[in-house]
Formats: sequence, structure tokens, C-alpha cells
Amino acid sequence: MTYLILFLAVAAETIGTSALQASQQFTRPLPSVVVVVSYGLSFWLLSLTLKVMPVGVVYALWAGLGIVLIALIGFAVFGQRLDWPAVLGMALILGGILIIHLYSNTAPH
Repeated sequence: MTYLILFLAVAAETIGTSALQASQQFTRPLPSVVVVVSYGLSFWLLSLTLKVMPVGVVYALWAGLGIVLIALIGFAVFGQRLDWPAVLGMALILGGILIIHLYSNTAPH
């Protein structure tokens, strides 16, 4: 259940960051509202995971997954391209997330 809540926090943060791009520096009202609501929801959900997991692990998973998802959305929705070093760096982030999930005793499985 903790991982589901964490995934929902990541999804809310990803929606908020995508809306941040769409808000055009908070000049468009609807995307701006989505930014504020999504970030608020994300932080609230993130706080729930801290009851079970250490803050360092929670933040690493939340930030790492958020980085990769935003890069994918940036590519698919906003036409933003990444070079090979950026792709390699994100692959290493995903590898770190897998190591935490599969081998760390500090994260519930």
C-alpha cells in the first residue's frame, strides 16, 4: 500500500510539473490551478509514506521517478529531446530505484 501511495504522489507531482509547463509562467489560469492542486496532493501523499519509510528513501524514489516521467512527458507532449548523456543518467536513476526496491531493507517490499 505504501508503494501505491508513493506512486500516486509521483503521478500528482508529474501532473503538476506538466501543468507548470502548460501554465506559461502562471499566465494561464486553469493550468496554474492544476499546478497548485497537484503539488499539494503530491506532498500530502508523500507525507503519508513517511509513516512507513525513511525520508531519504521516499525522496529518492519520488524525485527519481518524477525526473524520468517528466522527461518522457516532455518528449511525448512538448517535443523536448534528450541527448545520450541525459538518457544514460536517467537509466542510472532507474537502476538506483530498482536497487532500493529490490535489495534495501529500509523500504518495505
